[in-house]
Amino acid sequence: MASRTLVSLGDDRIARLDQIAAEHGQSRAAVIRDAVDRLIASDAEEGDRQRRLAALRAGFGAWKDRTDIGDAVAWQRRERASWTRPWDDDYEDVKAEFPDLFDAEDDRQRAIYLDQLRGVQPSPKS
Repeated sequence: MASRTLVSLGDDRIARLDQIAAEHGQSRAAVIRDAVDRLIASDAEEGDRQRRLAALRAGFGAWKDRTDIGDAVAWQRRERASWTRPWDDDYEDVKAEFPDLFDAEDDRQRAIYLDQLRGVQPSPKS
């Protein structure tokens, strides 16, 4: 159901509104409806934006008082180091810093990878 709304606009706004309506081949009322629709959509987007910002602000610094992980930067470095794979370029550097994260199988896979880079074929197992 549609409702009518009375809006008072100055002559300059009416003239510009009529010009826009003519350019778009629409009635004055259609241009106003489109403008209202855009305003409502924009307001909804702004509300979504504000909710996202509030969520980010609420989470910012969430770990600052954690004591169970020790130094947060050191913890993060160790976590990232655990993602290192035998074919990563920084394997040796990461292994030197965190040797307990790597085992003999990692070293074996690294050797296979380096052999492949050099074009050396693996020897068949007997």
